[in-house]
Amino acid sequence: MTRLTLPLLTTLSLVLLHHSHAADFARDIQPLLAKHCLECHGPDQQKSSFRLDLKQAALKGGDNGPAILPADSSRSPLIQHISAPASDEMAMPPKGPRLSDTAIQQLRQWIDQGAPWPDALAGSDPRLQHWSVQPIPPTHPPPTELDSTHPIDAFIAEKLKAHKLTTAPQAAPRTLIRRLYFTLTGLPPSPEAVTQFIENPNLDTAYESLVDQLLASPHYGERWAQHWLDIAHYADTHGFERDQLRPNAWRYRDYVIAALNADKPYDQFLREQLAGDTLEPPVIPALGFLAAGPWDFVGQVETKSDVLRRAARAGDLDDIVSQVMTSTMAITMNCARCHDHKLDPITQREYFQLCSIFAGVKRADREADPTAAQQVAKQKQELQTQLDQASQQLAQFTGQGLTLASLLPPNSGIDLRTGSIITKPLSYHRNLPSNRRIPVPSIPAIRAVFVPNGPAPIPTTSGHAWDSIANRPLNAQHSTSLNGTDFTTKGHSLLAMHANSAITFDLAVIRQSTGPNALRLTGNLGFGANPAAIASKADFTVLVDGQLQFQKLQLQKNHTLALDLEIPSQAAELTLIATDGQDGISHDLLFIGDARLDPVVVPKNLSPADLAQVAQLKSRIATLQAKLKALPQPDLIYAFTSETQPPTIKIQRRGNPEEETEPVQPAAFTWTQHAPITFGDDSTPEHLRRRRLADWITHPDNPLTARVIVNRLWHHHFGQGLVTTPSDFGLGGDKPSHPELLDFLAHELMTRGWSLKHLHKLIVMSKTYRQESGFGFSRNDAAKAAATLDSANRLLWRQNPRRLDAETLRDTVLAVSGQLNLHPGGPGYRDFQYTEAYAPIYDYITPQSPDLWRRSIYRFRVRTTPHAFLTTLDCPDPANFNPARAQTTTALQALALSNNEFMLQQARYLAQRVQKESQDPTTAITRAFQLCFHRTPSQQELAAASGLDLFSLCRTLLNANELLYVD
Repeated sequence: MTRLTLPLLTTLSLVLLHHSHAADFARDIQPLLAKHCLECHGPDQQKSSFRLDLKQAALKGGDNGPAILPADSSRSPLIQHISAPASDEMAMPPKGPRLSDTAIQQLRQWIDQGAPWPDALAGSDPRLQHWSVQPIPPTHPPPTELDSTHPIDAFIAEKLKAHKLTTAPQAAPRTLIRRLYFTLTGLPPSPEAVTQFIENPNLDTAYESLVDQLLASPHYGERWAQHWLDIAHYADTHGFERDQLRPNAWRYRDYVIAALNADKPYDQFLREQLAGDTLEPPVIPALGFLAAGPWDFVGQVETKSDVLRRAARAGDLDDIVSQVMTSTMAITMNCARCHDHKLDPITQREYFQLCSIFAGVKRADREADPTAAQQVAKQKQELQTQLDQASQQLAQFTGQGLTLASLLPPNSGIDLRTGSIITKPLSYHRNLPSNRRIPVPSIPAIRAVFVPNGPAPIPTTSGHAWDSIANRPLNAQHSTSLNGTDFTTKGHSLLAMHANSAITFDLAVIRQSTGPNALRLTGNLGFGANPAAIASKADFTVLVDGQLQFQKLQLQKNHTLALDLEIPSQAAELTLIATDGQDGISHDLLFIGDARLDPVVVPKNLSPADLAQVAQLKSRIATLQAKLKALPQPDLIYAFTSETQPPTIKIQRRGNPEEETEPVQPAAFTWTQHAPITFGDDSTPEHLRRRRLADWITHPDNPLTARVIVNRLWHHHFGQGLVTTPSDFGLGGDKPSHPELLDFLAHELMTRGWSLKHLHKLIVMSKTYRQESGFGFSRNDAAKAAATLDSANRLLWRQNPRRLDAETLRDTVLAVSGQLNLHPGGPGYRDFQYTEAYAPIYDYITPQSPDLWRRSIYRFRVRTTPHAFLTTLDCPDPANFNPARAQTTTALQALALSNNEFMLQQARYLAQRVQKESQDPTTAITRAFQLCFHRTPSQQELAAASGLDLFSLCRTLLNANELLYVD
């Protein structure tokens, strides 16, 4: 008999195994995976975002796509990895014993059978049971067995009782009024208000009345807007390399202040910020929320690299998605950009689904009130029509001409991409559609603008452009003079046309002003480039009805030309074209000085009746021009513009925009399971995507939105939240110290119309809030025991002592010195000298005038150049989300408070104030103590202060902890 070799026996055994019985998941596969795979791909860690203990995750795959292809083991990456030689870097498992041939064959067989995985063994993800995503109970009554009349106190007392602790005594009246003022308004009370409060015989009634008074104060919105702007990382400049101004961003800040003062329901507050343009009436200023963060101007506009542009856009979308989800639901969505979230059950696909919602959002200035802007535009059109008619009638007598630059509004330009009128310079834009005529509907005399690129006689160009066609100098223009004449001075005009740009004028409309005669185009052509750019060249072409009328190629930067071209009376179009000389657009700062169209014929002699009519027409024209000039410019807000049809978003391998995989549709994530997550498809308009997301976030069954905001309120009233990670309610965040209380407050918020003021009052009226925090209490035995057991004060056995934040300290110093300017709203004050440059320069100054002594909420916030004094006092970087401010203690802070010129200046003003308000040195000292500390000095303090001059005393008081700390 033939002997069988060992390899043949092995093969035969595998064949027999294959035919003996099908691979069973419970018996064969699950134990095999547990033994060899789950150490790296199980519940504790998921290398390459691949998990094999859960059916859904295993069949989905990881960073590299599906690893199990049912019914196709030969193409399944899982089999390829476990079958690879041990020396291969892709071999799995990477350490420990390799899988046996039998095990590999079982896996092959199981996959070829369709990878059957019984639902009973599919496994459940314990992360789905995380506390924060569980529904808020419809009712969550406070404990009743404890003697408490306030629900918050009942919850707190229950926890304290379980740990054999008690609350601290109520704080002194002076402490309570200071605490309320600073917490609710961010300003100190006046000494007179403190005295009146302390002397009130019914303190409880006075306290509640004071709470109502402060919540109704306009300063409440100013204080609490700062907390919201911190998590929106709001500032008035772009950030990044070109930290340019956002002069219209302030309207969003004012919207937040007004919304909070009006106690706008919180769910409505969120809906307006996400989709205010879809509401009726629209709330456009709220849309500044999505554009509040930093923006890479170089990466999104100026760069010539498509790779860098895509990277910048991906970063911009990440910032928007992160801001929306962390501020509203405390979900760290950005952790899923490169792979499935390592802690929370959020997939990379879900991250890009959220990106798809905002795919059509681009940051830009837009009209703050579209209705008002339309009304002004209508008035402007009516006046312009009357002006054109009057000008046409006058032209019949005088044959007057016009300057081409005057057809554009003063100091404005025409955007080559949209045909719209813009007031600020633009920079590099590329990949624009060539020869696509963009209408300019707002200026009847201008038919279109476009980016030229052949065919002959128009030269071939790069298709790139810079800035706009403008009635002003161009961005980076070095000079506005030609042959000794500065064309920006009175009596001259400047029409700027950087390559590659073209503009077509409607001669029929223009002849309404000049008369029906032939026209003459005159002007001075040259460049505003740096003299060092003399070697670069550009072209200038004039077309009349599409036919070449004039052309100068390879025009150098030190050349000028005098234009003088006759245009026939029957011509319909005049087109001026600047092109790049086929050496790129750099330094092609072409402009025409005093570009004019004048009638060729000499006006006829006029009769006395004609002269009278001419005078009447000139008067009417002057009146119409004055009315046009008096029309207000539309208010703008820095928010965003929307693409009606957003681009398709695709999943990016490891978050790399250069490695896109499959497309996704606009949707949210499934973790909360409170409402459908699909918001449309690629055809869904951009605004509807945001509206559906806003409705999803503010859905009454969303377990996170209410929990997150009440925790934020608690954080700012107590110095830490019931959850100490206010922007992370995921598995990487903290657990609530009082979960039942958190749910009670969330339910209370929703059932009371989402009123934040109601929650504020509920919190500050509690005994828990009114507890003492001082060191005197901390020295007794009960406090020592509590401090040993709960040093972080999570159980709230006392109030937390807190220092004034940077802005509140600045405002307090100004209030105490008598210099605080309480003027509300409007553009932010600029306490810096601004120098326009490639990267703008911000040099801070010591404020010397009332317009710079406004509240800090109205400060013009610069991202890349932080205010040194405020930054030293822990004012956060607005480039980052700041849900909880850091509080440090450094030597620099002491030096700044003692020696900063602002502090010295205000100490002098305080000294002048108390001297003016007092009769003698003793009352001046007493008044200084009352203003700073809201109390009179002790005899010892009075004696010590008497040895100081008033300035030194005031400087000392402004540096004291008693002023720097809330209580």
